[in-house]
Amino acid sequence: MDEPWPISTCRWPRDRPHFIRSGAILDRGDGTTGTTFAIGNRRIGPGEPTFIVAEAGSNHNGSLQIARSLVESAAAAGADAVKFQTFVAERIVSETSMTASSLDGHMREGETVTDLFRRLELPREWHVELRDLALSHGLTFLSTPFDEASADLLERLNVPAFKVASYDLTHLPLLRHLAGKGKPTILSTGMGTLGEIEEAVGIFREKDVPVAILHCPLGYPPPLETINLAAIDTLRRAFDIPVGFSDHTAGWTMPVAAVARGASILEKHITMDRGLPGPDHHFALEPQDLNAMVRAVREVEKAAGDGLLRFHPHQQEFFRAGRRSLFAAAKISKGETITRDKILVIRPATGIAPKYLERVVGRVAQRDIDARHPITWDDI
Repeated sequence: MDEPWPISTCRWPRDRPHFIRSGAILDRGDGTTGTTFAIGNRRIGPGEPTFIVAEAGSNHNGSLQIARSLVESAAAAGADAVKFQTFVAERIVSETSMTASSLDGHMREGETVTDLFRRLELPREWHVELRDLALSHGLTFLSTPFDEASADLLERLNVPAFKVASYDLTHLPLLRHLAGKGKPTILSTGMGTLGEIEEAVGIFREKDVPVAILHCPLGYPPPLETINLAAIDTLRRAFDIPVGFSDHTAGWTMPVAAVARGASILEKHITMDRGLPGPDHHFALEPQDLNAMVRAVREVEKAAGDGLLRFHPHQQEFFRAGRRSLFAAAKISKGETITRDKILVIRPATGIAPKYLERVVGRVAQRDIDARHPITWDDI
């Protein structure tokens, strides 16, 4: 049986081969490096805006109109991509499949789990229309393939990248099929160990295919104590590739926190109505919440900065007005020796800095200094 955390097998990036045809290791201009690559006309990785994927998934509920509305909602909110799921029920589950608790209450009487998944399929004939609708709104169209034939369909649609679901992280035959197509691929890691993630990532690196990984706590929604946002840092250090966050929590606090933590990609489920039937609606974002999340993400990006401690020009007035300096407590006449009782340490910072107080005491005034006026080096 596999060890739960085979950390000793995690050799990347120390002995990684040269990889990523369309990005490789780039100098970000600040003395550090980070792996970036392109999905369509967007670069993904450190130093780039977060790539926001609105996960429509199966929340179309078998309605083309709802599917179209999900695309339009993603575009209106300012997301970068809209993503669906491409699968055939018989190729993903068996008639006797055990079901997770997240499916409780979503299966109709007498229905098998295969029947449920069949209701959630995205019809093949919708793909072109939804892709074209997304492109007309400036959105990248993506879909998660759950089998090789679905991947082939998406390739014919010229999707710019593939996304792999958490549960398929260990479906290595599917990963090899995807890697053979040479398109950038995003892997959700779910419950994967570092060793399993390394094995999956290695399949794409061997083919020089750009790859990113998403920290994805499982649960629908998952308890907050299982989110472990610090794992984003662990994955970034271990693999030196773009790392993002796939979120199933209710609301948008965790996605914004993940971006503050440095997530390069953000995937969040969307719905037109959380009250609709289906397993993925109740934790998804309705249009107004998606708008709010995207705005918050862009605000966090703007505020993140580069980590250098320096004054922004906007802050200069506060620096001068709020810091203290040396002032005359009473009039000091020219030729007078300055004693400690003649000095106040008050705002603003228009005089000598307080750290030089002892160097000023005992000096002789070179000209008159009026009471409550700043003391400058020219004065002494």
